[in-house]
Amino acid sequence: QVQLVESGGGLVQTGGSLRLSCAASGRTFSSYTMGWFRQAPGKEREFVSSISPSAITTYYLDSVKGRFTISRDNAKKTVYLQMNSLKPEDTAVYYCALRSQLGSYNDYKTFGSWGQGTQVTVSS
Repeated sequence: QVQLVESGGGLVQTGGSLRLSCAASGRTFSSYTMGWFRQAPGKEREFVSSISPSAITTYYLDSVKGRFTISRDNAKKTVYLQMNSLKPEDTAVYYCALRSQLGSYNDYKTFGSWGQGTQVTVSS
């Protein structure tokens, strides 16, 4: 079983930046697509971004394209989410996940392992 631990969340003003990290252990990290999801209070969990095992293919939620960048370091078993030009609507708990099933790239049900989440709050 894999363990995922997120870090890097916090409070930032509108227009600011944060870099989230997710460290994995317990499984061959480099073989799996990794993703970031977020959940705001009273809303459903939402796909943010994903990255293929070799980092060749990435996907983004439309509203974060051009502002967020996903990357990974397979040697460190870590996936990152660089978030720039943050907006109040980006406020949410951000979760790292490992994809364990085939399916739509943004379907949370295809991701079988999840971190505990890290809070991102963007003040206006």
